[in-house]
Amino acid sequence: MNILIKNGFLVDGSGNLGDYLDVIIKDKKIFKIGKDLKAEGFKVIDAKDLVVAPGFIDTHSHSDLKIYENPYNQIKIRQGVTTEVLGQDGISMAPLPKEYISPWRKNLAGLDGESDTVNWEYETTDNYLKALETNGVGLNELYLVPHGNVRMEAMGLSNREVNDTDIKKMCEILRRELKSGAFGLSTGLIYMPCAYSNTNELIELCKVVKEFDGVFVVHQRSEANEIIKSMKEIIEIGEKSKVRVHFSHFKICGKKNWKHIDEVIKLLKDAEDKGIKITFDQYPYISGSTMLGVILPPWVHDGGTDKLVERLKSKEMREKMIYDMKNGIEGWENFLEFIPLDSIYITSVKTLKNKDVIGKNLIEIGRMREKDPYNATFDLLLEEENAVGMYDFYGKEEQIVRFMKLDEQNVCTDGLLSGKPHPRAYGAFPRILGRYVRELEAITLEEGIMKMSHKAALAFGIKERGLIKEGYFGDIVIFNKDTIKDTGTFEDPTRYPEGIHYVIINGEIVLQNGKYNEIKAGRVLRKGR
Repeated sequence: MNILIKNGFLVDGSGNLGDYLDVIIKDKKIFKIGKDLKAEGFKVIDAKDLVVAPGFIDTHSHSDLKIYENPYNQIKIRQGVTTEVLGQDGISMAPLPKEYISPWRKNLAGLDGESDTVNWEYETTDNYLKALETNGVGLNELYLVPHGNVRMEAMGLSNREVNDTDIKKMCEILRRELKSGAFGLSTGLIYMPCAYSNTNELIELCKVVKEFDGVFVVHQRSEANEIIKSMKEIIEIGEKSKVRVHFSHFKICGKKNWKHIDEVIKLLKDAEDKGIKITFDQYPYISGSTMLGVILPPWVHDGGTDKLVERLKSKEMREKMIYDMKNGIEGWENFLEFIPLDSIYITSVKTLKNKDVIGKNLIEIGRMREKDPYNATFDLLLEEENAVGMYDFYGKEEQIVRFMKLDEQNVCTDGLLSGKPHPRAYGAFPRILGRYVRELEAITLEEGIMKMSHKAALAFGIKERGLIKEGYFGDIVIFNKDTIKDTGTFEDPTRYPEGIHYVIINGEIVLQNGKYNEIKAGRVLRKGR
């Protein structure tokens, strides 16, 4: 489709002030930008009183399984997202050796969900991406190689000390997977088996990422009590490997740790002064979301989900779990040290039996099951085989604004899509424009759009997207800056935002005046291709 967009206020994503300019999209790309343009026979969009911006890029997405099952992703498209980055937190779809399919599906379920309808026997990143290409995708998708998948293929799911042979094998696997066009490596250092790794292992893997000019995307070991030590580890990895570093969902958790914000920002600046390239993404909420199993001590996860389930059946081991959760273990990011049980809410489960706990916190679940909250939680994880999602409250808005203003920041959803999710899954990008640009005036319209498009493209090395520029792909969102807002709440999160009139992906109109057109307009993006 060839399109002429007229009369709109164009904010091109560069950070420069907007202007009233027309845009011609021809053969999927932006053909011309200028005043009073004409194009005979083209589809005309009158954008009077609306903002014309580059399509937004979600740099932390958990759609990996959902789009394999169903290629259309209205949840993101209705926010103006035209490109998303898969393979997050070190645990995702590929690589996946056949012998690990069963335990890995259980390990992944709390983040990305579960499905019996897809073919799990693709084995490699290349085959997974080929499956997406064959099925078609609703928006543009790119992939990071997950550290946990690589580690699992090389040395299984057990917690054992890594040796030189293991590292060499991991590097070989990673190099093979990056050749398929992945954009870098992700890790989640609170998730198993990534949490079993040491700094040297990550340095060696990141040297391979550097060979491919990729990015190292990291959910660091601590976003709470040990955040300073944790950040120093990641900075050391960046310094010794020369890789580009991108922190996932950057934040400081727990009231007693908010005092570290100045030191955290100084660490970023000092690292950049040393020549280390650092960026981070952020979702605009004071609450987080992940799999409930992260509240269990790390030894419970040793050997994978099947072993975890066996341990949850033992009364003696439950008593040890409770002791460790109440008292902590050195080096472990213990959620219950900074988030009380009544601030952890269930978002998703696998079975009908426990649907009644969705939207309830762990104290409420204890009352519902007439048990103490610890054992009620253990029962839930046992019955659901660890496939339970949750959200929690950790921060304050002043910190969100302070991080948002930093040059290194870009926007993400980090949205888990199953059950009754965190509202960020449906509203993160409109919330930036509605609350932080219009209501709070924390950043300008031009800054907000740049952080949702061009900044993200630069951080991940995404070519010919993230700007409205001649020769770039026709990924565009058109919205009303006076009405755009997120509408989801924690009580009712699955509500689409307001104020977005058009979304165009690769020159195809996929959202028009609030109506979603179910077409596979996206592309699987492969680095270097």
